[in-house]
Amino acid sequence: MENIDKKQLSERDICSKFITPAIKLANWDEHQIREEVNLTKGRIIVKGSVASRGKPKRADYVLSYKPNIPLAIVEAKRNIYTVGEGMQQALMYAEMLDIPFALSSNGDAFLLHDRTGTLGKVEEEILLDRFPAPEFLWQKYCEWKGLDEGKQKIITQNYFADFRKPLRYYQRIAINRTVEAIAKGQDRILLVMATGTGKTLTAFQIIWRLWKAGVKKRILFLADRNILVDQTRINDFKHFGNAMTKIQNREAEKSYEIYLSLYQAVSGTEEEKNIYKQFSPDFFDLVIIDECHRGSAAEDSAWREILEYFSSATHIGLTATPKETKDISNIHYFGEPIYTYSLKQGIEDGFLAPYRVVRLDLDRDLQGWRPEKGKVDRYGTVIEDRIYNQKDFDRDLVLEKRTELVAKKVTEFLKANDRFDKTIVFCENIDHAERMREALVNENPDLAGENRKYVMRITGDNPEGKAELDNFISPESRYPVIATTSKLMSTGVDAQTCKLIVLDKRIQSMTEFKQIIGRGTRINEDYGKYYFTIMDFKKATELFADPDFDGEPVEIYDPGEGGPGKGGDGGENGAEKYYVSDVDVEVVTERTQYYGPDGKLITESLKDYTRNTVLKDFESLDSFLKHWNEAEKKQVILAELEERGVLLDALAEEVGKDFDPFDLICHIAFDRPPLSRKERAEWVKKSDYFGKYGEQAQEVLDALLDKYADDGIENLENMSVLKVQPFDRIGTPLEIVKLFGGKDSYLSAVRGLESQLYTLEAQLLEA
Repeated sequence: MENIDKKQLSERDICSKFITPAIKLANWDEHQIREEVNLTKGRIIVKGSVASRGKPKRADYVLSYKPNIPLAIVEAKRNIYTVGEGMQQALMYAEMLDIPFALSSNGDAFLLHDRTGTLGKVEEEILLDRFPAPEFLWQKYCEWKGLDEGKQKIITQNYFADFRKPLRYYQRIAINRTVEAIAKGQDRILLVMATGTGKTLTAFQIIWRLWKAGVKKRILFLADRNILVDQTRINDFKHFGNAMTKIQNREAEKSYEIYLSLYQAVSGTEEEKNIYKQFSPDFFDLVIIDECHRGSAAEDSAWREILEYFSSATHIGLTATPKETKDISNIHYFGEPIYTYSLKQGIEDGFLAPYRVVRLDLDRDLQGWRPEKGKVDRYGTVIEDRIYNQKDFDRDLVLEKRTELVAKKVTEFLKANDRFDKTIVFCENIDHAERMREALVNENPDLAGENRKYVMRITGDNPEGKAELDNFISPESRYPVIATTSKLMSTGVDAQTCKLIVLDKRIQSMTEFKQIIGRGTRINEDYGKYYFTIMDFKKATELFADPDFDGEPVEIYDPGEGGPGKGGDGGENGAEKYYVSDVDVEVVTERTQYYGPDGKLITESLKDYTRNTVLKDFESLDSFLKHWNEAEKKQVILAELEERGVLLDALAEEVGKDFDPFDLICHIAFDRPPLSRKERAEWVKKSDYFGKYGEQAQEVLDALLDKYADDGIENLENMSVLKVQPFDRIGTPLEIVKLFGGKDSYLSAVRGLESQLYTLEAQLLEA
């Protein structure tokens, strides 16, 4: 080893020759060491109608005491760097993964950072042969957490091993924190996890470990939708086998250990219907409340009755949207969330789908409408004389042409994309959902005629529609394609392939808004679902700008003298509803907004956002040109800009599809007149650049320029272009490369071609 020049070694060589041996020397077994661990999937970047992934976060080493109980993270760097070069990255990952010890190494030694405060010194350099043993770090972790032998037995209980469903890092944190809290005696726990992040799988592993450890022997899992209970039973909870039952037909069978129940199945207004009282108050050791924002937060709810009856059990609330109002509070009941994994973080990690927003303002919504004196509606009823505005439409007054216009705009969007993209249209109420179904059928007579289920109303009062809910959710089922609804599909519906959410409903509740947006956040790569679109006709997406949209929940519970409010659900107010068919409605403005890298909607125009983003890095055209021309691959610069939220494809739609990304940037940021790709290609063909190459090589370069003119710069930088026409007529990729004297010479010629494409700017700048 002494003869090895470490500075010549790659990072991987440093790992294999120095870091891994040092870790194994400290008695870490193979199963405790994971190398090159992908922590995230990589944020999805939407480019027009195409999506790609950014780089995932990857740790060099994660060292675990037992599977899913990590103790240390190690970041490796080449030996040309200092020992501590990787420490900031290691600390970022350690914080993200809830790991107590972070280490950095360049192959000479380790720098150890102690996040527990038990080692005396926060950071210390240690020799390669002094790497800490797993037992030592575990002892220090337990000392930090105050875990005695009894508690250690609980928190080291094995997970259920399912290699087909590996846990994501945030699920593991949620599970470990919950089990640890219960081991330490906490009996009210709240977990906040964004829709689509696997709350049910998380709940299963919590139950499994506590059940297997013998800490919780009888468990009740409560949900408020039958579909949620059934999905849980046949999917994530199936491993409980014969120990599990679903409470139904109001029968309290007491020979099982895991009970799943619709809360309505164990409660009722009449005393004899409250079958939960057939169980003794101490029958259950653990009660898990799924979607706990929907009922248990209110002190007078049926859920709360059940929880108070089983008050001696540990209660765990699961929700994506903790409800915090002056009347209702999850935090007041459960305490502060033990862990929060937000929508913003899920999108950043690439586990959840980003979104774009299309906002449409309608003239009648903005201006209101007042009937002339004595005007009657479609049914001859005299319309009350007052100004009707957005909050009245589809509640007190129906403008039928407004409904038709919304259906038309939704149909236009689907026709421009894919008419079989699963779509949910959220309406004010059931009547509105039915009228919207009719309008959409009339806008799509061909597909609705082909299959009556192309558009379906799926609402709580309609058995035919409710029967199709499973088919709408299923990626394998083509129909229904468009579902109109009011409240039924706003929560608990795992619509993996939903690509369009239409908001034609005033939404005043942040909880409801988050739940509705959650219908689109799931990713399904097998079916090409990477992002989704929100069409907003009611300004509901203004809630994205509210700090509460993705912030930490804040308790504002204050029941006051009157107790929890009994307000309605925002539906009709009991007054007569008018139906008007002869009032025209038009779209005044239509604007598309995109999800930005900071987790917020880009509210500026695309041009302004692009200009401001580019000018943050390049103060002048000269500095941008220098960076562009020095880059070995232009695609790297374009990828960096896309990571920053510069949407080049969308920009091309606005400015012109014939322009190079380079021209789009120079035009928008530096006010330069753009050249089309064809103009640039022709300019190079007229130069003397080809002269130094043979006839066949010139033919290749000429064809490359044509490809650039047609499709863009990526064709120059990707050698696979040599496999397609017209290059296949010149020769195989190997034969073509030989025309230039080998691969390096070919790549040099391509770089020269790129330089020629962009030298015009440099010449103009010098002039």
